Amino acid sequence: MAKKGNDRADQDSPWKLILRQYFQEAMEFFFLDIADQIDWTKPIEFLDKEFQQLTPDSEIGKRFADQLVRVYQKGGNSIILLIHLEVQAEPEEIFPERIFTYLLRIFDYFHQPPISLAILCDSDAKWRPNQYGFTTFGSSLQFNFTSVKLLDYAVQRDELESSQNVFATVVMTHLKAQETKSNPMARKQWKLALIKRLYERGYDRSYILNLFKFTDWLLILPEELKFSFWEELRIYEEERQMPYITSVEQIGYDRGVREADQRLQEQLLEAQRSQERLLNAQRSLLVRQLTRKIGPMPSDTIDRINTVPIDQLESLGEALFDFESIVDLTTWLDNQG
Repeated sequence: MAKKGNDRADQDSPWKLILRQYFQEAMEFFFLDIADQIDWTKPIEFLDKEFQQLTPDSEIGKRFADQLVRVYQKGGNSIILLIHLEVQAEPEEIFPERIFTYLLRIFDYFHQPPISLAILCDSDAKWRPNQYGFTTFGSSLQFNFTSVKLLDYAVQRDELESSQNVFATVVMTHLKAQETKSNPMARKQWKLALIKRLYERGYDRSYILNLFKFTDWLLILPEELKFSFWEELRIYEEERQMPYITSVEQIGYDRGVREADQRLQEQLLEAQRSQERLLNAQRSLLVRQLTRKIGPMPSDTIDRINTVPIDQLESLGEALFDFESIVDLTTWLDNQG
């Protein structure tokens, strides 16, 4: 997946976490026909180790949100389905080919084809990959996979608002992150609205905290809006007598602010020390130049040179070329006040 540099471009990471936390809800929201065929009473297994072997970083690059999951189909002899999820944040020309490559590797490893699914999170309405194929000298291939486009949910606001599935909030969060890239104030308002929605839906504390982390990651606020956001959220939680987020997340936020302040102070102190080292080196150089020009100087004169303000050192460096004796230096020092 191509990445663009921004303040927190690694949007795959929160997607990976939320998919793992609420995998059944994700399947029921995006791929209901498949979800209906899965026996959710059986264990769900995320095949991270196997998938890492199949898609090494050296060949394809790091894949944060790609998931290989083993579930069981309803009825029969516990038929295993290998479900490949793709969260694609930006259009990528080789995306269909990569999905096909994954299919071949998974099939070769497990001797069973996966169900290939893609969740397309990009902002290009025309980009809708769902197949890969070729024909050459009588040989041909046609591979189809299922994909959903988050942009399509933008016109389903009423359905999203009324849905009890946690992924309705996930989708709304992602869409609002795209819509408010250039409008920090609107982003703050939507962030508060989406978090309030978690309480209004009656989710328990763990759901609220998990979904807050996803929302907080995608809807990044500038520093000047963070304080007012936390204050409004604190007031809202106090009114509902449910301080779920501010009692936990604000502690970490405050700690982060303190750590940032400490790092800033350390940086300022180091900058001050560097400036002092540079200043001392400059004064030491001037003492050596003056000694070569007018001869050895008494210690009290050297002490006076070492107290010359930084803005006068350059003037002293220029004036020393005109000095003939210690008297000229002393006169110059006396005239500096």
